[in-house]
Amino acid sequence: MKDSTVWWLLAGAAVALELLSGTFYLLMLALGLAAAALAAQLGAGPTVQLGAAALIGGGAVLLWSQLARQRTDSSDRSDSPDLNLDIGQLVQVGHWRADGSAQVRHRGAEWTVELDQPAVSPAAGRYRIVAVRGSHLIVQAQPD
Repeated sequence: MKDSTVWWLLAGAAVALELLSGTFYLLMLALGLAAAALAAQLGAGPTVQLGAAALIGGGAVLLWSQLARQRTDSSDRSDSPDLNLDIGQLVQVGHWRADGSAQVRHRGAEWTVELDQPAVSPAAGRYRIVAVRGSHLIVQAQPD
């Protein structure tokens, strides 16, 4: 069996496994395997084939990882009203606990509420949601 055929079969297997896993990393490695197959078809030796697979596949994985990290960093905005429709909504807090948190019902679920300025002494009343962090609503006092 020719070297290029082996590389193409490995690339196909990586794509098939990618379809099962759902991550793009195996697809990036498949690009490297395809580069090795092309190198083999052009008559390159085994060292060049392995180098092409490593450089192209490894480079693609690193590039994809970097892009995914940047996308995660830029979309991790818990205080953006464009990404979270709860921002700007009002909630009514009946009483605050000693630890500075409260429980409120918002959109049919129980939420833990925290003040955006912990130094402020909380009082019962209306508060505007300014951020969402997990299951915690970060609020600030709303003037009456």
